[in-house]
Amino acid sequence: MNKSMLRYVLAAALSLPFAIQAQVPDSDRDRPLPDVSDKGYLTFYFDNDLFGDNDKDYTNGVRMSWISPNLDVEDLNFFQQGLRRLSGDPDSLGFLQKITGFKDPDDIQYNYGFSLTQLMFTPETASSYVQPPGERRYAGWLALGYSLHVKDDNILNSIEFIVGTTGSNSLAENSQDFIHSIRGIDKFNGWDYQIPNEITADLMFVQKRRADFIKWNYGAFRADGLTEWGTRLGTFRTSAHLGGFFRLGFNLPPDFSDPRLSETAYSNLYFDTNDPYVGNWSLYLLFGTTGRAIAHDATLDGPLFSDFKTGNHREPFVGEVFCGAGIRYRDVELSYVHTWRTIEYEEQRGDGSDFGSVALRLRF
Repeated sequence: MNKSMLRYVLAAALSLPFAIQAQVPDSDRDRPLPDVSDKGYLTFYFDNDLFGDNDKDYTNGVRMSWISPNLDVEDLNFFQQGLRRLSGDPDSLGFLQKITGFKDPDDIQYNYGFSLTQLMFTPETASSYVQPPGERRYAGWLALGYSLHVKDDNILNSIEFIVGTTGSNSLAENSQDFIHSIRGIDKFNGWDYQIPNEITADLMFVQKRRADFIKWNYGAFRADGLTEWGTRLGTFRTSAHLGGFFRLGFNLPPDFSDPRLSETAYSNLYFDTNDPYVGNWSLYLLFGTTGRAIAHDATLDGPLFSDFKTGNHREPFVGEVFCGAGIRYRDVELSYVHTWRTIEYEEQRGDGSDFGSVALRLRF
């Protein structure tokens, strides 16, 4: 898909939301546990390749996301009702109902959320004051997102509209210099050659489903999992992905929170909205994989509306495998996941990249 065609498709799709119609806490199991659906989540995600003993390519990502308690449809505001038309629920556009629809409208619950995300990309050679030939272009992205999440006992559909900026306005250089100064690491000198400033707008949809074929219970020990697919249409990135992960552990938290910083990365209660937390402690392991097809990536192709060459040639397909572990005490949860990713552009050295992801979740 060339840039001219992509611009027309994006202009129509990204204007769609605005043109749409209107719009447990106690381990004592002898007494009833409270419904946890009246609490929201605040989640902090931190990605860094130093966990893989590298400092290049996708070198850092941070995201702060908040998601509301469960809501009924009458609680949604005007803009949320607009996003709802793209969510796959009974009042969605017809084709979306067919591929993402829910069985019983009475079982549906809603959440809305906000996110703030910054991503950072650098070459391998930090000392050069110009862009090192053949290495990844300096790039940063800073964005604010607004999302709607729709779920029943088996399906979670998330849709997020996110507006951001590339270039120096992303403050990626400032963030990296600050962290490197704290840790006593040499600064990268070539940020004057980063991709230019450009406002971006992206619309993302992700669906998660219970993977009941791996569901298993043995007292306090459980295993569960999900399958996931999604699509993203935007001036920062246009892509589609397919994947999933499963968890195994003690007193598994009854939610399917995103373990890594990704599209629509939020913490979310389990599809069964009245499933309570059991016990004060949880310990678990998780394993997963994702495959992604990419039609446009501003960090590798250059901003969509700028005639800017990055010197990189994007790979159309990227794969990932990841594994990690998590621990929860009452309403606080901490997890770490390590990801191994195939090469993202033709000039990339080695077999790909790897990085670590830390997620801290607070439920209140």
